[in-house]
Amino acid sequence: MAKCEFKSLPDAKLQRQRNTSFSFSYDEINISETLSNYAKGKTYYIHTYGCQANYRDEEIISGILTKAGFIKANDENADIIILNTCAVRENAEDKVFGKIGELKAIKAKNKNAIIAICGCMVQQIHIINKILDIYKHVDLIFGTHNITDLPKLLDEIILKRNKIVDVKSQPSLIEENLPSTRLSSFKAFVNISYGCDKFCTYCIVPYTRGKERSRKMEDILNECRELKEAGYQEVTLLGQNVNAYGKDFKDGTTFAKLLEEVAKLNIPRIRFLTSHPWDFKEEMIDVIAKYDNIMKYIHLPVQSGSSEILKLMGRRYTSDQYKQLVTLIRSKIKDVYLSTDIIVGFPNETEEQFQETLEMVKFAQYDSAFTFIYSPRNNTPAAKMVDNVTREEKSSRFKRLVAELEKSVSASSMAMVGKTFKVLVEGASEKDSSMLSGYTEGNKLVHFKGDLSLVGKIVDVKIIVSHTYSLIGELINA
Repeated sequence: MAKCEFKSLPDAKLQRQRNTSFSFSYDEINISETLSNYAKGKTYYIHTYGCQANYRDEEIISGILTKAGFIKANDENADIIILNTCAVRENAEDKVFGKIGELKAIKAKNKNAIIAICGCMVQQIHIINKILDIYKHVDLIFGTHNITDLPKLLDEIILKRNKIVDVKSQPSLIEENLPSTRLSSFKAFVNISYGCDKFCTYCIVPYTRGKERSRKMEDILNECRELKEAGYQEVTLLGQNVNAYGKDFKDGTTFAKLLEEVAKLNIPRIRFLTSHPWDFKEEMIDVIAKYDNIMKYIHLPVQSGSSEILKLMGRRYTSDQYKQLVTLIRSKIKDVYLSTDIIVGFPNETEEQFQETLEMVKFAQYDSAFTFIYSPRNNTPAAKMVDNVTREEKSSRFKRLVAELEKSVSASSMAMVGKTFKVLVEGASEKDSSMLSGYTEGNKLVHFKGDLSLVGKIVDVKIIVSHTYSLIGELINA
């Protein structure tokens, strides 16, 4: 496959535009006779990196390939190999490039194998250029906005045996009625919106995922009803910024209203990811407090405890405003569990500003957290900032942050010992196959003895030991 056909390429200027319109499509995916004949007896493999939105994309890609007639494989020795990528941090990209390099051996053994790269990484032109320049065995590159073009793209590769790059810069449709092969039979992700309009200065997501756009409420509720009828125990509502849901409709639709309607469907467990503090309204807090099936777990990224750094990050709130929100949440939602994201070593962060982040951690008393050393992303404003924080200082601050966070995480876990919690059983423990693993309503990981017949069920587990980041429990009344 020597020739490469460029159908569309990402354009950073177009990716920044927010005055574009989009429409809704309810057309079903069509599979050509060429592709269905080709798929007979052939397999596919998808390796996904990154966030829950990427895993939801995997389910749709898998649904498309299954509809075409391909069979899912358990490893890379497949006829179609797709890497579904993440661009949020540099180390995520490094892992992808390492995996692409490994696939060269697969291609050498099976010259007819089709290797495709999709996801957020390829929404950046320099990434596409690197893949084309170094990784000659890659056959197809497609973007986050044209996943549903996959059947047509595969048709062309099968017929012409050429390489194709098709990465659109902007979304034009919200597509419903998409085929989907769920990764779980009891936990499901449901997209409620796509894209983000916040443009935090460090973040690549608004460029890779595009304009903030909401699905119609009735379409979301229909999907949730189907999942409930199919026996799903937990549904997570997904968006790059879930609590901005409905703003684009300009008719008073809010995330709080959607969340309440989903709660009324009586799905046993409802979660949502990810919230932006600037859009977190009291109406939302009241709905969460009102319904028992909305999990009392809130992921509330703070990023920094310094108002000066937050301003440089374009976060739209101050340290005091974030603290006021945390206080309001804790006052209205009993036994709420809070998690967060924190970045250390943002360009020119001072020791004093870092200390403000440590103070925020002490104040908020997070139950869990995701911590990162700042990683510049190409074409973002922060990547152009002069940075005088050394790598050694960033590493030192990261270690001190983790040590401070561990105090509240440990206290949260220790407070659970001796108490009984409802746990959704996910399967055998990865580290000990004789144990089951699952998550509490507060999203704490618990390991306990039990039979595999309990997978997919919600059971009572008494916590007997805390290991800080995971818990050991015993089954009650099984």
